Amino acid sequence: MPMSKRLLIVLAALLLSACDLLGLGPDPRIAQKEADAKAIGGACRHGLRSIEDCYTLNKGIAKAAIFTGWREMDEYMRENKIEGIRAEIQPQPPATAPTAPVEEVIQEAKPKAKAAAH
Repeated sequence: MPMSKRLLIVLAALLLSACDLLGLGPDPRIAQKEADAKAIGGACRHGLRSIEDCYTLNKGIAKAAIFTGWREMDEYMRENKIEGIRAEIQPQPPATAPTAPVEEVIQEAKPKAKAAAH
């Protein structure tokens, strides 16, 4: 094998090994959101909340990650014979939709006709 081909292979390997340095790796914010969702699921399980209640209380958070955290905490609690602690704070009932403001009709007072002079 000629020296130039070997040099080209080594150079290509070096360039490809530096891909993580260019910021092409996974976004750390995604990993943090998933970790937060798993923690929420674990807290729901420890607080004796059902998985459905946990989903309802935490809208907009990845359900798969919540379930993973809930399941992991469930397994941990069963293995270690840990009793959950009932959550003290009850969930707020959903706020009713605000009613549309009532339209108020204001009528201008008509000027009174001047009394005819007699």
